[in-house]
Formats: sequence, structure tokens, C-alpha cells
Amino acid sequence: MRMEYKTYDDFRRDFHLKERWEVFDGSRSNLNIAHECLDRHPGEKTAVRIKFDDGRREAYTYGELSRLTSRFANMLERLDIKAGEPVAIVLNPSLELYVTLFGILKRGAVAVVCSPLFGPEAIEYRVDKSGAKMVVTHEEKVGLIKKGLVPHLVIAEEMGERLLAEDEHYQPTTSADTLAFLQFSSGATGAPKAVPYGHKAATMAAVHVKFGIGLREYDSYFCPSSPAWGMGIWYGTIGPLIFGNAVGAYSGKFDAEYVLQALREFQVTNLFAAPLVYRRIMESGKLDRLKLRRMTYTGGKLDMDVIRYFREKLGLIIQSCYGSTEVGVVLADYDFDDWTVKPGSLGKPLPGIRVAVVSEDGRELPQGMVGGVAVWLDGKWVRLGDRAYVGEDGYFWYQGRSDDVIISAGYTIGPVEIEEALLKHPAVKEAAVVGSPDKARYEIVKAFIVPKSGFEPAEELKRQIQEFIKTRLGKHEYPRQIEFLDELPRTPDGKIMRRLLRQREYEKG
Repeated sequence: MRMEYKTYDDFRRDFHLKERWEVFDGSRSNLNIAHECLDRHPGEKTAVRIKFDDGRREAYTYGELSRLTSRFANMLERLDIKAGEPVAIVLNPSLELYVTLFGILKRGAVAVVCSPLFGPEAIEYRVDKSGAKMVVTHEEKVGLIKKGLVPHLVIAEEMGERLLAEDEHYQPTTSADTLAFLQFSSGATGAPKAVPYGHKAATMAAVHVKFGIGLREYDSYFCPSSPAWGMGIWYGTIGPLIFGNAVGAYSGKFDAEYVLQALREFQVTNLFAAPLVYRRIMESGKLDRLKLRRMTYTGGKLDMDVIRYFREKLGLIIQSCYGSTEVGVVLADYDFDDWTVKPGSLGKPLPGIRVAVVSEDGRELPQGMVGGVAVWLDGKWVRLGDRAYVGEDGYFWYQGRSDDVIISAGYTIGPVEIEEALLKHPAVKEAAVVGSPDKARYEIVKAFIVPKSGFEPAEELKRQIQEFIKTRLGKHEYPRQIEFLDELPRTPDGKIMRRLLRQREYEKG
């Protein structure tokens, strides 16, 4: 198998992106993610291991998932879900989630994965904008799905019996360019937008998992991020399965002790997680009997006190894997024998990907100058929304966000969707949402609200507004802090100046 390098010098000199195709059975004209992740691997080998928030665990083989996903693909075809039509998934990690996800991809339909943390309005928005023809969800979540929203509603707990009637063989007909996912962005400068991914996106996921996360053939891998997010889809699910490594997933409300149980029970050697996961594990103080050899993170800044703690306790440095939903991983802290780890850095670019720090007018800045991180695509610099500088040795060093996106506990959150939900509350006249610095979560969502006449600012009103948002959007999106103002800062043409509000929050800290 290609993409095997021992040293960073060899990797930098010899690696070319075209190598990634040699990892797969398929080609540009015949490529299917479900086949590459499930069907071609030994049937008796473990494919998925799930740790649940009640302490139990489950495991499933490649053979089981291959057969069940074929049955699901046949069910979709029988229900007249055509190739290219979207199907929405509102499920926590479970057998039903993986069967649904890969069954959709095997059929050639389009997966729209929604977080079970979403409220009804957030789900309706994504289903409506994607044009989904079906929603698959747990029985307890059915109430979140507006009646008549889709032609077909499948309850996960009833799916097993329905699949018994279907054939366990299915031949995919997709190509590299066939649409596979519609993954909604955070909606930083507007409502969330659907980002399309074809089946060929799996080929780049292979590169990112191999070199950014440093996945090795013998690794026991674990990524507790939900498959509702890019991190959980591409690097927690699809990436390891490409190489025949089992998925290590966490399902339900986060609990550091259960995550630590999973690390021990699955004998995890390679952990990829958001910064908050590492902090919560640190706070538990129970880092005994672990077999970790490598830890990486993405989705925000990891504080140096966390890095120091794990280094002291385990002798390991948590390393960065940096990128964005739209472009994938572009900077990495590599797992090579001759690689020098610089704690806190973002690492260096992947070979063949041009990354730089640029000025406001798009000029590439010299070493040591802070600017916006950008990737060269289609003849122009595409900004990723972060500020950084490049050191003399070529390592990138993170300096904070440069746009309105909020990074909280590994989640990428856009302010616009929250502001729109806030405006539906009877007491809210105007609202602006920004990220406020927080030691544990990196940022928390803070809302500045101008109340309507007749409503007096009070702690009880704050609580009511918070509960209002929790029931409509995700529980990770509600404003943990609310401040009432007489008016919001605006530009001469009336646009809310979130930048000033965010700047004030950071200056206070």
C-alpha cells in the first residue's frame, strides 16, 4: 500500500497527492465510499466500536455492516429514493447510524447528517434547504420532525425488522464525482449553507488521517466527535475505515470517565479529539492504565496548561491537525521519526498544498508577521478565518479568529442562526451573538440583547431566553451568557458591528 513514509524529509520530497488513489479499489469513474470503507475489508474484522454514555459498549464487524448497508440501499431503492436524492440522518452513534449513513452512500443518495442536539427549527432548516426525501431518527426524536416535512420518516428502532425483507447484496454505481454529502456550514456571515462533497472527498480524508492524525496499521483509534460534524464524519468514521482500522466512537452526553473507560477497554493507541475533551480528561485526574502513543486535536486552541499536563503524566505531546470544513486539513504536526514537535504550533503544510499568512489585501506576509491563514485554490487565496504567523523554521502559530465564527468545545458555531432564533422570542428586539473567551471551552456563545419595550432586563428573563434557544437550536448553541444593552453598535449602513462586541469581550479577559 502506498503513502508509507518513515521520515518527514522523505515525505516532503517524494509524496504527491496522486498517490492517494492507490489506496483504493476504485477509480475516478468507479468509486463508492461504502465499498471502500466496508465491503472490501475482511468480514470477520471489527469495524465499529461504540461507547455509550450509560457505560455499555457495542461492536460490529465489517461483514455485518456490509450486509446491513446493502439491505438499507435496497430499501431506499424500493421506496423510490433515487440516486442523487438527499436523506437526512438525526442519530447518535449507533448501529442504526452507520447502517443508514453507508446505506445512503451505497445507494448513491446524499447523506445530510444532523446533530440530535438540534432543535426542530434547525432540523427543518437543513431538511428544507437540502430537499431531503427521508429522515431517519430515533423514536424519542420524532417530535422534532415537523409533520409532513418529508415523504418518508424512518424510526431507527423499527429499522432492523424492515431490513429483514431486503436483499443483502447491492452493487454501487457511483463515481468519484457523484455527490455523497451535504454538510452544512456554521453560517458565520449568513444562514448555514450546504457544502457539497463527492465520493472523491474520501481520497483526501485518507491523506489527512494518514499524515495529519498519524494513523498506523496497528493503531486502535478513537474519536469522540459526533458524525454530525466534519471531524466526526471524515476523521472519526470514513478515514479509519478506509485503512481497515475500526471506528472508535462515543455516543450520548459527554462524560470524561466513560471516555477514559473506552480508552482502556478498546486499548486505544491513537486519540483524535477536540480541545475540550482533553481538558475534561485532565480535570478528571484519572490518566492511569492508558496505552496511548499519539494524541491530536482540532477545532480550536489547546491551552498550554493542558499540553503540559499530558506531557508530564504520559510523556506525550498533544499535536495539532489544522484545517476547515471547506478545504480539509492543510497544516499538520506529523508523526515521523525525524519530525520535531513544537508544543502549541499548528505544524507545517501538507506537500502539494500552498498555505500562507496573508494581509487584508491578499499579500503573502513574511515570517513573523500576523495575518490571515489562507490556502491557494483556483488561482486565489482562500481565507480560513484564523490569524497566525509563520516562524523562521516554517511552523505556523495560531493567534486567534479573524471572522465571526465561534469555536466552542470543538464545535464551529455561526452567530446568524442563533440571532435569528433569538429574534423569535417575544422579549427580544435586537440581538448580536459573539464568542467570549473561556478557559475550558476556548469560547462560549454570548448574546447581546436589546429588549422590547415592556420587558425589564433581569436574570429570570436571561434564563427564559436560554431555555427558548435550547429547545429550538442545539444545546451547544444556546448563549451561556446574555448581556442586555440599550442599543447595538452598528456601521453607518446599519450592519451590526460584532467585531466591536467581540473585541470588548477579549479585552475584558
